[in-house]
Amino acid sequence: MKKEYMMLAYKEALKAFKEDEVPIGCVIVKDDEVIARAHNKKVRKDCAVFHAEIECIMKATKKLNNWNLKGCDLYVTLEPCMMCTGAIVNSRIDRIYYGCKDPKGGALVSNIRFKRIRNLNHYPEIKGGIMKNECSQILKDFFKNKR
Repeated sequence: MKKEYMMLAYKEALKAFKEDEVPIGCVIVKDDEVIARAHNKKVRKDCAVFHAEIECIMKATKKLNNWNLKGCDLYVTLEPCMMCTGAIVNSRIDRIYYGCKDPKGGALVSNIRFKRIRNLNHYPEIKGGIMKNECSQILKDFFKNKR
């Protein structure tokens, strides 16, 4: 785990904030090289599936010309939801590093503990709490501005 990669994910979250999107950012790293970066684009694309992780996975698979992202690590500012966790598992990403927990929608440890789901074909390693204060604060600021 390298904090510099979470910092890049955080910079993506800042871009989302400026675009009036929920400020979540993501990067995917392979062999110590960033191969994809993205942020939420649900509002811009008017579609619920364009979370930062999904956007990032799509970019990484295009760059590698392969759906299988074995050997890759994913850094994301907020604990992934069910949809994103499913995409991460299905793309065979090795490790997930996240900033802050998501008590409403998190599917790694907060609500659904996906490692307890039996018979999945892949279980990435998980490490949370990287830059959790910064990742949490940008979300608080965003939603405070919405009220």
